[in-house]
Formats: sequence, structure tokens, C-alpha cells
Amino acid sequence: MTSLWTSSEIAEAVSGKASASFEVGGVAFDSREVGPGDLFIALKGEATDGHRFVGQALAAGAAGLLVSEPVEGPHVLIGDTMAALNDLGRASRERSSAKIVGVTGSAGKTGTKEALYAALDRSAGGRAHRSLKSYNNHTGVPLSLARMPSETRFGVFEMGMNHSGELAALTRLVRPHVAIVTAIAPAHREFFSSEQAIADAKAEIFEGLEEGGTALVPEDSPHRDRLVAAARPYAARILTFGFGEGADVRANYAIRAPGGGTTVTATLGEAHLSYTVSQPGRHWVSNSLAVLGAVDSVGGDLAAAGLALSDLPGLKGRGQRHWLAIDGGEALLIDESYNANPASMAATLANFGEENVAGRRIAVLGAMRELGEESPSFHAALAAPIERSKVDWAILVGEEMEALAKALGSRIKLAHVADADAAVGLVREEIGPGDAILVKGSNSVGLATLVEALARGKS
Repeated sequence: MTSLWTSSEIAEAVSGKASASFEVGGVAFDSREVGPGDLFIALKGEATDGHRFVGQALAAGAAGLLVSEPVEGPHVLIGDTMAALNDLGRASRERSSAKIVGVTGSAGKTGTKEALYAALDRSAGGRAHRSLKSYNNHTGVPLSLARMPSETRFGVFEMGMNHSGELAALTRLVRPHVAIVTAIAPAHREFFSSEQAIADAKAEIFEGLEEGGTALVPEDSPHRDRLVAAARPYAARILTFGFGEGADVRANYAIRAPGGGTTVTATLGEAHLSYTVSQPGRHWVSNSLAVLGAVDSVGGDLAAAGLALSDLPGLKGRGQRHWLAIDGGEALLIDESYNANPASMAATLANFGEENVAGRRIAVLGAMRELGEESPSFHAALAAPIERSKVDWAILVGEEMEALAKALGSRIKLAHVADADAAVGLVREEIGPGDAILVKGSNSVGLATLVEALARGKS
């Protein structure tokens, strides 16, 4: 095991007291994720107390514990384990000489984070680090920092929010050299008075920029000028990315590639680049431009980045593809089940309309959550993108989808069901060879279970 932290380093970072000498190679606060040699942090929450799972963590191979109560086993004792998690993340950032990139946005931040990690790791010899899954909140970000090895060359951290002020706290912990805003859309609209207020909250990421840092802003966003103005007090350099004439990182040419991705010719300063993005869609081209801008800003290898973008696999819940074996042939299942907002729904449906489909296009669409009073109008507005994407059959999941069902009327075949379980049965009954099934909705709708149920029989 390579040592990530020693007990004395942990104790110093969190101002705690070590019961014994130990070394750890990883950090976790979920006992189900603990592996041999890890540090288990026993967090106390509203619903549960991590101290109840100390025995489970030790049985899984934890080499040490960070606790606020005396326990059996090697540990560091501290008054508040949540504060200690932040302190450990802060200490990790302090000791690191890595170039750090922070990523936020209403859509595309996880995909951009994964693409950027792959682009930097390609030339970093395994010395790139990123936040796993969507660990982008007040617990996930310090955990991801605490997991960063001291010898890391490049670190990529996703940061999310659903209230103003949250990103300001996270970015001051991460202290990025480069801060990216991927896109602004009415996600979490329930908690904001307007889309402009969402842009302001996302722009908080610039407040943590290191001296001499770079801000990357979407050129084609209606909030472009607002984001640029917000970045100006904190960024030494502001780059825009997109398709517009004024973009600093600009896609001059983009055409669908034979394998389903997109071939792109782009300009970055004096450099002219040609590369392929493995994932289809205009939004992925935009994400790739942000990746190139960030790679260049931290001194990474642009050629290696282009190769990494062409090899990037589909992400679970964010575009992963499954070929399902059915009677008479195969069907394509596109998994976009992790999350949804009006902008990402429209973009994904546009992509779906460009799929080369021998059979039918079947769209299983889950409700979009946290949209507040305007939720019915946002859902109803999906009718036009659905029709443009040539969907043959729409299965709408969740009570919020009633407004969309009414907007579509009888123009296409549709079913409106209460939950994912009901949708599974409908798809299984009618799926045929050559069909393509798109699954997309807010994570809380639970459409991942539908994907798992269908994918069990994939070829």
C-alpha cells in the first residue's frame, strides 16, 4: 500500500490525537466503500451516525479511524469529524503542488470533469486525480481533496450547488488554478428567483481562483457577459469557448463521425486542432472545447488530450450505451438516467433524433425535479424537442409529466406512468429488433433501475 496519510499527518491536519501509529492509502466516510488500508471517517448526520459502522469499517480492512468518540481500533480523536474532513481536505490542497481545475455548471460538469481527467492523465503517467462519481457537495469535495496523493500533477474537482453561497465555500477549499462553467440552465430553479440568479451562483466558482488563474466561460450562453463580469475581479485571464465568432477556444467545424461521435476542427489561440469526440452531440463538442482550454491553461499536452477525447467511454447514467439481445436481433439502450433539466433534456433529445435507427425511437423520460412553480411549463415545453427528434413512442414517468402528456396530446404514441417499475413492463412488452431506447430523467425518479433491469439481458 502506498501511504496517503500517516496517523501523525492526520492528527496534525485536524488538530486531533492519534491513539496509535498507522498509515492509510485511501479515505472514505461510507463504510460500504471502505477497502483494505483506508481511513474511515465517522461522520454524524441527521439520519445516522458513522460511529455505528466503525466495526463494519474495521472488518472491511480500515487501517485507521477518524472519530469524535473513543472507539476500539487505531484512530485519531477529534471533536467534530465533519470539520476534520474539511481540515484534511484543506491540508491535502496545501501540501500539493498540482495544477488544479474546478468544474461547475447546470449540465455537463461530470462529463467534462471525466474528459478533462482523461485528457490530463494521458500525459501525466497516472499522476492525475479527480473527484469520483458526482462527489461535488460539502462532503464530496473535501473527501475528494483528502484522497489526492501528494505527488499528483493535475487535480480535477467537480463542484455543485443548489443554493447560493455553496460554491463560494467549495471553491475556496479547492483553490483552482482554472475554473470552468460548462453551461447555465434552469436546474434547481425551485431555489432561485431566475436563471440569472443561477448564473450568479455558478459564478461563485471564480472566487476561489489562485493568483494568476484562468476562468473558462461558455461563449454561446445568454449569460456569457454576466459570467465574464463575475470572473473579472478574480481571474488574471478569461477565456470563452464555443461555436461563436468571438470564442477564444472555437469549434470551426463539427460533423458527426462514422462511429457516432463528432469530428471537430478547433482554434485555440494560434493553434489549429483536429480531433474526434467519442460522445455524440453539440453539447459534447462544447465540453471538449472547455477541456482543451483547461489543458492548455495548466500546461498539459493538447495532442494527448485529443487522443483521450476520442477514447472516452460513455459514462453510466450519462450516455452509456448497451446493446440488448432480443428475439430477432438487438436493440440500443442509451442510458442518460442520472439527471435532467430542461436544457439537458432538449440537447439529449436532439442527439437522439440524429441516431441511425433501423426500428423505432422510444423515449422513456422521467420528471425533472426542483423546478419550482414553473415546473409544468418547463415539462410542457419538451413537446417540441420530442417531435423534432422523431420519437415514435414516449413513455413519461412521474406526476410532473402530466403537463407534457397534455402538450403532446395524440400527436405521438405515448404512455404516462407513475414510476420506473411500470415503465420497465411497458418497454419489455413492445421492444423490437432495431429499436433505440433513450432513458433520461432526474436521478430521484429512479430510472437507473429501469436501465439495470433491461441491461441484464444485453448481448
